[in-house]
Amino acid sequence: MTANGGVAGRLRHTLVDAPGSAGARMRARRWELVELAFPDLATMSVLDLGGTVEWWRRAPVRPKDVTVLNLFEPGESDDASMLPVTGDACRAREALTAAGASTSYDVVFSNSLLEHVGGHAQRAALAREVRALAPRHWVQTPYRYFPLEPHWLFPGLQFMPMAARARLAAAWPLAHSRPDSPEDAMSEVQWTELVGVAELRSYFPGSHVHHERVAGLTKSLVAVAGGALS
Repeated sequence: MTANGGVAGRLRHTLVDAPGSAGARMRARRWELVELAFPDLATMSVLDLGGTVEWWRRAPVRPKDVTVLNLFEPGESDDASMLPVTGDACRAREALTAAGASTSYDVVFSNSLLEHVGGHAQRAALAREVRALAPRHWVQTPYRYFPLEPHWLFPGLQFMPMAARARLAAAWPLAHSRPDSPEDAMSEVQWTELVGVAELRSYFPGSHVHHERVAGLTKSLVAVAGGALS
């Protein structure tokens, strides 16, 4: 993957990443909701599936301890309260055990991972791990039927035929990063599968499904268990 620079990169930064951007405002609202759902977060042990150590360093609330499990780059930490582990979130207990980490937490977080794990069987496996590792969870994923596909910022991309999605992903300037080859573009779209409310409820039965909205439309879904929103 190569970074997407130039005018398009600056435009994406303005829309999504910059302080005061729409993306930044939504992330701030999400944190407000997290604090409402888990007011005692600062006293909890947290497992983050698919996150990074850096994300928690910047968090407005620092839990008692955080373990970050990521397949590729969980980050590095010299802080005893933040433990990065490299491993597959769909086999989280196995990866944590191999790393000598705990397999019991107060709450599991997962942000924008469910849509990238590789199909229904893998999503079901991830959900089983989430439910087994803690009595509480917060699992956020972009909503399939929001008009703007969030990874590429292209309207309706998720509904296009796979070949058309791959061609667009290879060239669309507002993507987060530019694929190095057509094969990489195809791989990216194959590994991105958004879900709807029915699927999320099936993976997390009994959890409260919260709708994050933009202009009245659902942009993301969050399955919450054991929190004040449940």
